[in-house]
Amino acid sequence: MSSIIISNEEAKALLKMEKIKTTNDIINLPNTGGRAEIPLIAKNGTESFTLDISRGRLNPERRKYQNRTRQCIILARLDFNSPHRNPDGEEIGVPHLHLYKEGYNDKWAYPVPTDI
Repeated sequence: MSSIIISNEEAKALLKMEKIKTTNDIINLPNTGGRAEIPLIAKNGTESFTLDISRGRLNPERRKYQNRTRQCIILARLDFNSPHRNPDGEEIGVPHLHLYKEGYNDKWAYPVPTDI
């Protein structure tokens, strides 16, 4: 868990920033048990980000797409093929979307909105 704390408002602003790749290298999607890290920067140049893409080692259908900043703050994570239990005990099905929440980091998940 990250020891860096940002506000919910700052997390939303960082998530909304338009991002571009910092390299023209071809990024291959990971094989079973693999991971890819894509370096990103805010289009205005003020922040750096990483897009992580990973696949499960034991279950290759388990996939994760994650956007983080300041190396360790997870702003958003889209999980497939495994339900999640929130700190309040509510179970969220699959797929689900984790969004940064002050005091909880990425521990809170929500059903994926149907419009995305």
